[in-house]
Amino acid sequence: MTSVIGDGAATATRFGVHSEVGKLRRVIIHRPDLELKRLTPNNHDDLLFDDVLWVRRARQQHDEFGDLLRDRGVEVLYLETLLAETLAQPDARKWVLDSAVTSFTVGAGMFDEIRAYMDEVDAVTLADHLIGGLTVREAGELLKVGTGAIAKGSLVVSASEEDDFVLRPLPNSYFTRDPSAWIFGGVVVNPMYWPARRLEALNVEAIYRFHPSFRDAGFEFWYSREDEGESFGRVSSEGGDIMPIGNRTVAIGMSERTTGQMIEKIALALFRKGAADRVIAAGMTRDRAHMHLDTVFTFLDRDAVTLFPNVVDSITAYSVRPADKEGELEVTRETSFLDAIKDALSIKNLR
Repeated sequence: MTSVIGDGAATATRFGVHSEVGKLRRVIIHRPDLELKRLTPNNHDDLLFDDVLWVRRARQQHDEFGDLLRDRGVEVLYLETLLAETLAQPDARKWVLDSAVTSFTVGAGMFDEIRAYMDEVDAVTLADHLIGGLTVREAGELLKVGTGAIAKGSLVVSASEEDDFVLRPLPNSYFTRDPSAWIFGGVVVNPMYWPARRLEALNVEAIYRFHPSFRDAGFEFWYSREDEGESFGRVSSEGGDIMPIGNRTVAIGMSERTTGQMIEKIALALFRKGAADRVIAAGMTRDRAHMHLDTVFTFLDRDAVTLFPNVVDSITAYSVRPADKEGELEVTRETSFLDAIKDALSIKNLR
């Protein structure tokens, strides 16, 4: 559930992840809040949850989790706090709102009013809206005009119930591992598979680009929203598929949520900067039962993993390496995924 941003030799001013089992130094988590209270029996499927949650209990358990991390000496950063601190800067606020609050997200009929409000509201409240969403009723109350007045100029509001969303909540923000993935000395900001999750990556990228702790840290963006262009909505990747296993090798699940096209983009970016020598693409069946590689295969130690044998045995593995000509790839089909992992890590036995 966490976005790991520091391990191994990372220092207070450096960010990176160099191993699946190195010493964890710094991590981003998100405490359950308003966005999970928005889940109802009617909308939880659209928001990609199997059921509603007991939010109070979830918070208690999450706080215990944070305490366990701190007891281990891990620096725990909270997504909502980082986002609010980021949005206190005018250039960051504009960068986020230009994508999050548009005629396509809130509708042309009420865009001017909603954008004017969000341009002026305090940064903490704005962060709450960007993660927790905004209902039709709340919009009327905040704009002090009532929903009836808004409805006269907005088809979106006219066709909505008062508890419908003008700005959709992001309850999956809790899964901070997915919107971004740190690979060695840089980060992939993932183009998420489901439209319901894509604005999560916007919030995370804003932090990486504008927050005082990140903006001058000198790490690479292996992929970000600035790279999308015509590819928007056509390729996808999520952090649960991405594993920098070490020894200049990255394993990436080619799954329901991560496409082969994105794996190639990530590989080329890594190879261009000399950050990696090999990417092992794990071709999985595309279904929600095992949506990410880390749901079926996870490192416990340098030579120890947990796995679901039947699923892992069915993986078709490919090794992707830089070709002799710059900008091209050399792809080799492996005899098995586990053999490719062992070979990449130079270990004889994988427990």
